[in-house]
Amino acid sequence: MTDIEIARNTELEKINKIAEKLNIDEDDIECYGKYKAKISNSVYEKLKDKKDGKLILVTAINPTPLGEGKTTVSIAIADGLSRTGKKSILALREPSLGPVFGIKGGATGGGHVQVAPMEDINLHFTGDIHAMTAANNLLSSLIDNHIYFGNELDIQEVTWKRCVDLNDRQLRKVETGLSAEKNIVPREDGFDITVASEIMAILCLSKNIKDLKEKLGNIIIGYNSKKEPVYAKQLKAEGAMTVLLKDAIKPNLVQTLEHTPAIIHGGPFANIAHGCNSIIATKMAMKLADYVITEAGFGADLGAEKFLNIKCRKADIKPDAVVIVATIKALKYHGGVEKDKIQEENLEGLKNGISNLYKHIENLKDKFGLNVIVAINRYNTDTEREIEFIQENLKEKGIQSSLVEGWAKGGEGAIDIAQKLVNLTEKQENFKYIYDLQDDIKTKIEKVAREIYGATGVKFSEEAENEIDRIERLGYGNLPVCIAKTQYSFSDDSKNLECKEPFEITIRDINLKAGAGFVVAISGKIMTMPGLPRIPAAENIDIDEDGNVVGIF
Repeated sequence: MTDIEIARNTELEKINKIAEKLNIDEDDIECYGKYKAKISNSVYEKLKDKKDGKLILVTAINPTPLGEGKTTVSIAIADGLSRTGKKSILALREPSLGPVFGIKGGATGGGHVQVAPMEDINLHFTGDIHAMTAANNLLSSLIDNHIYFGNELDIQEVTWKRCVDLNDRQLRKVETGLSAEKNIVPREDGFDITVASEIMAILCLSKNIKDLKEKLGNIIIGYNSKKEPVYAKQLKAEGAMTVLLKDAIKPNLVQTLEHTPAIIHGGPFANIAHGCNSIIATKMAMKLADYVITEAGFGADLGAEKFLNIKCRKADIKPDAVVIVATIKALKYHGGVEKDKIQEENLEGLKNGISNLYKHIENLKDKFGLNVIVAINRYNTDTEREIEFIQENLKEKGIQSSLVEGWAKGGEGAIDIAQKLVNLTEKQENFKYIYDLQDDIKTKIEKVAREIYGATGVKFSEEAENEIDRIERLGYGNLPVCIAKTQYSFSDDSKNLECKEPFEITIRDINLKAGAGFVVAISGKIMTMPGLPRIPAAENIDIDEDGNVVGIF
C-alpha cells in the first residue's frame, strides 16, 4: 500500500481524546474538524512551573534529493517510546506546499509511521502558512501604498519581498507598478517562498502574541535617502499583521497512526531559513510530556546548527540527546556512487561516504558537546552486509547506533532506539555554542564555515561586505547568523558531494532580519525561491471519483 492508503485505512482517535492524553482541557482546544485542533497558548502558562520533559533532537547526514526520513524516524521514535510506556509527544514543522508539489514530497512521515490526517497536514492544514503569506503581502501593499500617497517616510530602497508558498522560479525577480497610473512608482521586486520569509521566522521565534507584534513592528522594510532603516511600525503595519496571525500563533494538535500526540507548528526551510518548528510548540510540548521529539531540517550542518545556535539561544533550551539519521543510500550517494546505482550493494561507496556521517557526529558530539546516537533508517534495498558495515564501523568509534525499521513495522521498529534514548538523555552533556554573539558578523560566519562545514575559509562579495558594514553600523552586529546553503554538501556547491578537496564558502549577499533577530548570509547559488523539477510531483496528484486525494507522498 502507498503511504496515503496506509493512512486512510487507519482509524484515528477524535482529537479531544488525544488532548485528554496530555491533560489538556477541552476548553483549551479549538477543533478543526474531528482530527485537528488548535491549542490555546494559555496551556503553557498553566504549566509553566512544571518540570520540563527531555528534549530529543532528530537531524541527519547530508541528504539525497528525496530526503533521508528525519520525520519518519522522529515519528517512529515517539511511537516506540509510547510502546515502552513512556509519555512522549512530537513537536514537528508544518509541510510547505513547495516540496509537496515539487520533488521532495510532503513531511508527514511514511509507511506505518505517519502523522495524520496526512492529506490535510500536507495541504492547507489549519491555514497557518496562508495566514503568514497574507501578513507578508499585506506589508508589501502598505509599503507601496505609502509611496503612492506621497512617501512621507522618504522610502528610497525597498528591501521587503512578497511571498507565496509554492516553488515558482519565475517570481524570483519581477517588475511591479507597470500600470502607468499616476503616482504609481515602478520598481524591481521579487518573491520568496513563504517558508523562507521573515514572517515565518518571526512566528517561530516569538514567545507569545505580544512578542510577535513587537517583532513584526521591528521588521526593516527598506531605507530612506539618509540610508536610515524604515520599520514596519513606522507604517503602522504591525497591528493588522498580528490580527492576521492571531490563530496561526496557536500550535496545532494532531496524532500519529498509533495515536501518539503530535504538535505541528511553523515550518521554515533549513537550507534558506532556520529550519525548526516554533518555540511556542517546543516549550509547550516539554511541559506536556516526559519525552519530546523534535527535528531540524536537512543535514545537521544546516538544521541542527541553526537549532542550536539560534533557537536554543532564543528559547533558553538545549537537547538532552541528538539522533543523526543516516541511510545506506545517502552514504553511498556521498561516496561517489551514481544516483541510478545507489540501490545496488556497494561497500566501497559506503566506505567512502561514511566520512560524511563521521563529520556530523564530530560536530554534534565534540563541537557542540551533545549526546549522540545514529539511527540507521532501513530501506528495503539495504543489504545485511551494508548494515553490518555501518554498525561495526560506528561501534569501533564508540558511537551508539540503532537500526530503525519504523517505515515497515511502526513503533515496534523503533523500540531499540527508544530504549537507548531513555538512557542517553540521562547522561551529562557539555553543551556549548559555536560562536559568541559578541563576535562580529564575519567571525560568526567564519566559525560556522570552518568548524561545522570544514571549510578552509570564507570569501565575501563586495555586496556582502558593504551590507555587513551597514548592519554593524546600525547596531545589529550582535545577532546570530543564519547561513543559507545547499543541503546536499558541506560546501556551498551542491555537486561537491564528497568534499575531498579543500574548499571555501562564498557569501554573495547578506540580509538583515531585524524582526526575527538574525542575519541571513546567502552562499553559493542557493535561492530563497526554489523552482520545480522537470517532472514535478504535482503531475501525479489528483482527486478520485470518491473525492479522495491521490498521489501525495
